[in-house]
Amino acid sequence: FIRLCLEKILLQSILQSRTLSGADAINALRPFYFAVHPDFFGQHPKEREVNENSLKRLNGYLENLQKPGFRSFKPTQLTFYVREREPTSSNVQESFSASGFRAVSFTLHTRDLLSTVLDILNSCSLSTEHVQSLNVNSQPHKEAKGTLNRPIKWDKTYYSFTGFKDPEEELEQAQRVETTLISWLDDNEASAVKKLKKSLPLRKELERLKFELSHQLQLSDIRWQRSWGIAHRCSQLHSLGRLVQQRPEVLKNVKGRTVVFTDRSGMSAAGHIMLGTMDVHHHWTKIFERLPNYYKLQKRLLFLEDRISQLLGGIQVIYIEELQPLLTLEEYYENLDSFYNKLRDSRLPFHPRSLRGLQMILESDRYAPSLHEFGHFMIPTVCDPATLQWFIFAKAQEARENLKRKEEMMITEKELIDTSTEKFSLDRLYKEPSVSSAQMIDCCKRLLEESLPYLQGMHLCVSHFYSVLQDGDLCIPWNWK
Repeated sequence: FIRLCLEKILLQSILQSRTLSGADAINALRPFYFAVHPDFFGQHPKEREVNENSLKRLNGYLENLQKPGFRSFKPTQLTFYVREREPTSSNVQESFSASGFRAVSFTLHTRDLLSTVLDILNSCSLSTEHVQSLNVNSQPHKEAKGTLNRPIKWDKTYYSFTGFKDPEEELEQAQRVETTLISWLDDNEASAVKKLKKSLPLRKELERLKFELSHQLQLSDIRWQRSWGIAHRCSQLHSLGRLVQQRPEVLKNVKGRTVVFTDRSGMSAAGHIMLGTMDVHHHWTKIFERLPNYYKLQKRLLFLEDRISQLLGGIQVIYIEELQPLLTLEEYYENLDSFYNKLRDSRLPFHPRSLRGLQMILESDRYAPSLHEFGHFMIPTVCDPATLQWFIFAKAQEARENLKRKEEMMITEKELIDTSTEKFSLDRLYKEPSVSSAQMIDCCKRLLEESLPYLQGMHLCVSHFYSVLQDGDLCIPWNWK
């Protein structure tokens, strides 16, 4: 036993040269962050949200590894959409999403930063050569190479005598036992309740601020593009409140509008006033002063949509915030104008009003038209007019059927959400935008078959992963076991 202890001490001293600092780990992961960072997925809201959520969990895992005396851990499964110029193999080709990105899933179970960094890079098929250039020697000392050619496995008596956990046994057990909804709620209910109780005063403050500002400015609504914490949202409303007190005259044109706190300032394609959370009051003031000009541009945009509709047999041009990137009014107008000019020159023979009741959205990052499961056509701005005509004629009946099914599905989804909220006495039940209505319906139907007293008074979010948010919201995957 003494020999084993001495051997472990020696091994730990040798492995000191294999450790990374937190800064080194960030530098080593730069290619990975560049490949998956949400800011590069502006045209792809679903992929952006998945990457954003996965990065939060990854950063939490890396922070835990740097905590002194950190021992216990839980294997963490992550999924990222990776930006690549072209697929590198047949397997990669199969894993590409409709937007052209490769979905990569891997499980983190390492106990040191270096191994974690290498696992991440290898899983995403990224080079690890640059790790060698860091101010850390990723290889054992040369004089120790002869003794470390084999993986060291400690005798089981060492763990039973010292009380330390056997990492191999712990990992095997974690891989053998699949996470279930009941087991996860057992482990995380106390943490969620504690965070939720702590956030309750801030939640009330948020509702008060939102109501007062909406009433004072006669706004239609106040929203947030991202899932910022309650404290962050309160600070944003306080900032808007200060601007109202300092410059009330610049907010005279906001009546009936929706304000959205997001990454940049301006007016969105949907006609909402966007306030960039990183901008100062000076930028916000400029946006409010420009509102009359934005309203004029919006009228021209609506006219363009109407002209396109007339050229395409009465099909309605729509903009869906949940499915499209957050475009500014100017960006969306340019897309419409380019598409309209192409249609006008082509003179497609659509019979007037033959496609009334159908819907389409314009997309600037696609090259082939498609039909969404909800019944609207997804048309690229660069689509060839002849291809467009053939596709719409071929899919018109299917589109009408999908639109009808969408209405039925939305009603079913709302009924199941209301029933689930009432049965489990939830304070709130909602889903992330990347979760489809079909997935939400399936999730709620299976939830209603369970007895879950843990959920009373909780905020439950249906997502793609398990997590307890900073304000106590419980996130569960829609396809929970």
